Amino acid sequence: MLEMHMDIAVLRDENERLKGQLAQTQAALADSEEARRRLESILVDMRREKFGAKSEKLQPDQYHLPLEDVEVAQGVLDAAQEKAAAIIKGKSDVAARPPNRNRGQLPAHLPRVERIIEPTSTLCPCGCGEMTKIGEDVSERLDAIPAQLRVLVTRRPKYACRRCSEAVTQAHAPEHVVPGGLPTEALIAQIIVSKFGDHLPFYRQSEIYARQGLQLDRATLGNWTGRACFHLKPIADHMFAHLSAADRLFMDETTAPVLDPGRGQTKKGFFWAIAADDRGYGGTGPPVVLFRYAPGRSGEYAERFLEGFRGRFLQCDGYDGYNRLTRIERPQGSWVLVHCWSHLRRRFVKLVRNTKSPIAEAAVRQIATLYAVEATVRGTSPQVRLAARQKHSAPIIDALKPWFEKQLSMISSSSRLAEDIRYGLAHWVGLTRFLDDGRLELDTNPVENAIRPICLTRKNVLFAGHEIGAENWAQLSSIVATCRLNDVNPVAYLAETLTAIINGHPQSKIDDLMPWRFRKTSSPIL
Repeated sequence: MLEMHMDIAVLRDENERLKGQLAQTQAALADSEEARRRLESILVDMRREKFGAKSEKLQPDQYHLPLEDVEVAQGVLDAAQEKAAAIIKGKSDVAARPPNRNRGQLPAHLPRVERIIEPTSTLCPCGCGEMTKIGEDVSERLDAIPAQLRVLVTRRPKYACRRCSEAVTQAHAPEHVVPGGLPTEALIAQIIVSKFGDHLPFYRQSEIYARQGLQLDRATLGNWTGRACFHLKPIADHMFAHLSAADRLFMDETTAPVLDPGRGQTKKGFFWAIAADDRGYGGTGPPVVLFRYAPGRSGEYAERFLEGFRGRFLQCDGYDGYNRLTRIERPQGSWVLVHCWSHLRRRFVKLVRNTKSPIAEAAVRQIATLYAVEATVRGTSPQVRLAARQKHSAPIIDALKPWFEKQLSMISSSSRLAEDIRYGLAHWVGLTRFLDDGRLELDTNPVENAIRPICLTRKNVLFAGHEIGAENWAQLSSIVATCRLNDVNPVAYLAETLTAIINGHPQSKIDDLMPWRFRKTSSPIL
């Protein structure tokens, strides 16, 4: 009997040991499975970033557009049917059919070239004589003329006295960005905007000019642009002074590959974007964006770029480098960070795509309700926005935080979903500051939209030649991007501004040359 009890005790201990080993094995297996899922998620993210759609909409098929090839094929079919109908029914029947015109009107500032198509004969078929005009049909179609260059010839006559032959007079030669050079200021403006606005690197522009018989290598185009950059520096400096007075700013950064001399490789720098845009709450201040180059992403660069700024609120993402700004002692007080709901939403959108997580999908839908509230008050006064947020958005926020905390307690702490929820909770104070001030935005989209052209230009140009080149890149991109924010034609603006600066526009009146003070809808005169 005693031996039986001992055997049972041994078996019980062995059973407990095996259970412990099983628990450890299951825990290790769960960790391994979670690691596998994370790796798969990372791989899916990488594939989607490289090959997938960039839209974050949950159901992009609702906004599906037909493939362009299908539209081309439909156009061929329509033309074939129209031609067949003309042959079968006769041209008179086809002409009587109502024309299929585009909706809307063509811009009034475009030049009109009229042509009148008269009938073969205006004699009455009955023999009554010449018919009388009783009306006309008028149609407008959009035409294109290939980009043309022209030569601007400047003559400066000399005058002399025939009697004494001593007095000679002649007008002074006008100043130019390139003294004695080929380009007008309008051509230089076109080159700048083509690269920093339309993302055409100099070598591609050179090929375009070559098709018109002009051999302008990229070194020449770069030299002309550099000269313009020098003259435009007062514009960028005054934009900086204007931006430094804004009470609320947006800030973001993106990579800027720069050639590393001597190594034949590139090193990673960063373009930092600082923007002010008060249109969301009906402010009258002009939107401005300023880019700055830095060799790194450390928060010390953010502190350096914001030195002398008088603002209080900084809308940014959750990057830790911005936290040092909250510890700076300034007369206005330290910076108050307002974090971005779009960045948090983006995390859950990726999870929905990759894992079909119902929790992530629910989070996306909750955040969508906040944006729905914002859409109803965009452009209204801060007081109206604040009242709507307190009434509609605050209850959503109050329910969302405990919901996040509950979900976090029910899922694996090492999962990607848990990581994203912890990101939101860690930045909760900054995420909810928009509930206390109607001037604040829900996200940093204004600066993200302004920085997007930098990314496109970087993709086409690949890298900057050196750090000074990156700084010039940042300066010219700031001016072109600010023109676009203010609905100003950047080519026309740069052409006239360069001309004004070269002609001696006083520095005391530099504010008159700011992009937001320029209004022009027609093309510049060369």
